[in-house]
Amino acid sequence: MITSLLIANRGEIACRIARTCRDLGITTVAVHSDADAGALHTRVADTAVRLPGSAPADTYLRGDLIVKAALAAGADAVHPGYGFLSENADFARAVQDAGLVWIGPPPEAIEAMASKTRAKQLMGVEPLTDVTEADLPVLVKAAAGGGGRGMRVVRRLADLDAELVAARAEAASAFGDGEVFVEPYLENGRHVEVQVLADTHGTVWALGTRDCSLQRRHQKVIEEAPAPGLTDALTGELHTLAVRAVRAVGYVGAGTVEFLVAGGRAHFLEMNTRLQVEHPVTEEVFGIDLVAGQIRVAEGHALDPEPPAPRGHAIEARLYAEDPAQDWAPQTGRLHRLTVPGSVRLDTGHTDGDDIGVHYDPMLAKVVAHAPTRAEAIRKLAAALDRAVIHGPVTNRDLLVRSLRHEEFTEGRMDTGFYDRHLPALTVPAADPHAPLAAALADAHGRSRFGGWRNVPSQPQIKRYAMNGEEHEVRYRHTRTGLAADGVTVVHADASLVILETDGVRRRYEVSRHGDRVYVGTTSLTALPRFPSPEPEHAPGSLLAPMPGTVVRIAEGVTEGMSVEAGRPLLWLEAMKMQHKITAPTSGTLTTLHATEGQQVQLGALLAVVEDNTR
Repeated sequence: MITSLLIANRGEIACRIARTCRDLGITTVAVHSDADAGALHTRVADTAVRLPGSAPADTYLRGDLIVKAALAAGADAVHPGYGFLSENADFARAVQDAGLVWIGPPPEAIEAMASKTRAKQLMGVEPLTDVTEADLPVLVKAAAGGGGRGMRVVRRLADLDAELVAARAEAASAFGDGEVFVEPYLENGRHVEVQVLADTHGTVWALGTRDCSLQRRHQKVIEEAPAPGLTDALTGELHTLAVRAVRAVGYVGAGTVEFLVAGGRAHFLEMNTRLQVEHPVTEEVFGIDLVAGQIRVAEGHALDPEPPAPRGHAIEARLYAEDPAQDWAPQTGRLHRLTVPGSVRLDTGHTDGDDIGVHYDPMLAKVVAHAPTRAEAIRKLAAALDRAVIHGPVTNRDLLVRSLRHEEFTEGRMDTGFYDRHLPALTVPAADPHAPLAAALADAHGRSRFGGWRNVPSQPQIKRYAMNGEEHEVRYRHTRTGLAADGVTVVHADASLVILETDGVRRRYEVSRHGDRVYVGTTSLTALPRFPSPEPEHAPGSLLAPMPGTVVRIAEGVTEGMSVEAGRPLLWLEAMKMQHKITAPTSGTLTTLHATEGQQVQLGALLAVVEDNTR
């Protein structure tokens, strides 16, 4: 019987495991890096142990330190969560060798399936070795781990070597294993998976299907269960293949078998020998707790002969601190407030006041809606996200809402090429045009109607805000009865609430401030100085760091003074476990190269300058 469990992970999944442990009466031990010293998962656990350092390679990927922490804290079991060491057979063995219970499959099953290359061979699928033009496009993929890291689509043979190098580096950083392989890339199929749970008594549950087709950078964004539009025959085939994979390796515990469905056929992709990020949609549909199931299986309990009957439909959206309009660039900064209204499930590893740093995945939360029908679940989730209050870094919230309401998604016609086709339209900036005025009126509340010595009561007050990359100037006046503006009726204005009426329609605007950032409802604005500097900060052609991170590589042969073509890769920046390629913005001369390998850079730091020779 497990009484104390160490969670070898961080963030959302660590908090989620701790929640189940509390329900089961199991005490929990958290581990944390220095960057996570005050993180939520350390506060919800009963005990926390420090792993010195901040980078994953020094902390959450150090199996020896984690086993040592478990023994020191008196834990009798280890749950790896997902990512990091969750699919590392050597770590599983080290846990067992230390006399601890491993909440996961046998190490031999991990070895057989956690490596995508060995898993494919086991299922009769061979990776590509000598890639030719006829094989394109192909997918470079990490043999260990998942989450889109170490994955690259290659459409030109000349790009293959560089993408292999980048994928190996990214995989090694994220999973401690740089092995990659190449396979054919099937475009515009559907990503469908089967959740399995197996015990030590020979029972295997195939828990329906999930559709995870909406992806960016091969990482899932929106997932749902059951997968819509599958025939009974195809669903049965998917279940049969999934159970076959489980039995082939003597699998025990929770896992996921993934497929690409194209042309009415199922193509085996991989088996993830761990809990998936998207497991909540299966839990909601089947009314079970998969973490509790993992723990009971590890304790030797038998599953019922048949799983519970499914009910309704569930959809999950991953809320990321990232800017989809800027090549999905991850964002950092203080998360001042995160509130999601409505009867939805919120799984998060963050709380108000947390700092979102550069070391880890930028996911802020998973929002899950369950309803009797798919249409109701979509409406419920979209409405909750639309009303969510998120004050802090830029997020993908608007993209999620628009994706859920897109007719291709609502009609169940989506595939893995969804964002390739629709991203520009889904990221067109949209905000209430009266948001800047509401911000100005809230700021003006309580001030003297005479303003400064330059103003008289009849003169309009002027404020400037940046919204969606554009500058907005608003004017308002102090009157004997309060504040006024042209074209609208100011019904009410105080420091946190403004009510405006236009054409007989009243709208409420809740206003919050954090430094020079102003949040009006779901719209973010930046207060601008009254007299902006007339001089640009950087010369034309300047390449600025799109996020804080580490310069991990300078492209071979790149030096100051050389001629470059537009789009040529110059360097790679790593942030939040992903590598981002920085390319020449135009053809010209590389006049300045400030970046050096290993350099830590801040958001907006000058990396290089390419001077356009055609001007």
